[in-house]
Amino acid sequence: MKATLAAVEVSSLSKRDTLISILIIGLLFFIFGFVTWVNAILIPYFKIACELTNFQSYLVTFAFYISYFVMSVPSSYLLKATGFKKGMMIGFWIMAVGAFIFVPAALTRTYGIFLLGLFMIGVGLAVLQTAANPFITILGPQERAAQRISIMGICNKGAGVLAPILFAAVILRATDTDLFAQLPTMSAVERSAALDELVRRVIVPYSLMGVVLIGLGLLVRFSPLPEIDTEQETSEVAAANSGKTSIFQFPHLILGAVAIFLHVGSQVIAIDTVIGYANSMGISLLEAKTFPAYTLTATICGYILGISLIPKTISQVTAFRFCTLLGAVLTLLIIYTSGPVSILGHQADRSIWFVVLLGLANSLVWAGIWPLALDGLGRFTKLGAAILIMGLCGNAIMPLFYGYFADLYGVKLAYWVLFPCYLYLVYYAFWGHRVRRWVG
Repeated sequence: MKATLAAVEVSSLSKRDTLISILIIGLLFFIFGFVTWVNAILIPYFKIACELTNFQSYLVTFAFYISYFVMSVPSSYLLKATGFKKGMMIGFWIMAVGAFIFVPAALTRTYGIFLLGLFMIGVGLAVLQTAANPFITILGPQERAAQRISIMGICNKGAGVLAPILFAAVILRATDTDLFAQLPTMSAVERSAALDELVRRVIVPYSLMGVVLIGLGLLVRFSPLPEIDTEQETSEVAAANSGKTSIFQFPHLILGAVAIFLHVGSQVIAIDTVIGYANSMGISLLEAKTFPAYTLTATICGYILGISLIPKTISQVTAFRFCTLLGAVLTLLIIYTSGPVSILGHQADRSIWFVVLLGLANSLVWAGIWPLALDGLGRFTKLGAAILIMGLCGNAIMPLFYGYFADLYGVKLAYWVLFPCYLYLVYYAFWGHRVRRWVG
């Protein structure tokens, strides 16, 4: 049976059904976060284990996130054909296949196979994200969408705080700092054996992850999560969209997809490069592994502020605008400030803490973009959500720019790539989301 035949309108859901739905989607966002933000530790880990340059190491994020560009629109058609719950189950199972691919990749220490596994995990996540984001956006009043998305963000980033630390605890050992220092002096045979042992530590955690993902797919499939109608239109929206035949006739959506592209790229740079930036200051990998957690904690603080203040004290648009401006200012502070400082027991250049604070600046941007970009799409909502999810390929492309410039000019000056991103986000927050027709 097609999804639309079993779908219900959001307004018909009881408070209990709505709460259960939010809890289930919250679980999904926790899984998204755990699987996604473990990349922060995978990048420096693979850089050592597979002997990569900065640019090559950031292919981790490229392989993972380019799948969103490839799969988002096909995912919308899959979900339309199967419904949300069956589609989500398929997404989890595709992720499980990707996790199991890590086993042969580790046994052969072949970076290309690791990238294939990451791509497959990303494909599964593209299906899940295409379902979950429009679901939570319309599951209640539009003016409270930022609140609901912020709650999902806490689930996502809370998992992100745990993921690099737990993963590092499983695959890294107290003696690894000495091992990393000795690698350059080892013979080719000794180094190869040491790196083989290092990279094979991922076999057990990713095998377990694959089994858990299969179980989660079954759990969601048989959960009480309702099939909701994401294509309902009010009479006003239906009249406004009556002559529209293409998703590209919604400029605020397309501009929003560009905003998503630049936002997520900026966010992943802030989180996935902070360990490498700490390493450049002489901080070991075992110590630096906590910095992504600091950045994600700053993001969670922003979510909590959003839940507390929106919409009673400030509107979600105002919060969105503040965050974009803050991101631009923090980028300049990263580049132009320097000097040693001791915070939370870390001796580091003060600029790294402005990288951490980017987590706060990024916190309410995603929640600001989604309701503005999906506003008034009506029957185009599923496809519109897929277009926005395609923007997640910014996570694939933007870190490569950072890695390229880091190899050329250094890891600090490479943060210049963030500044034009935040300038565009400022434009969308103030003016771009209001555009309803293309000029000409």
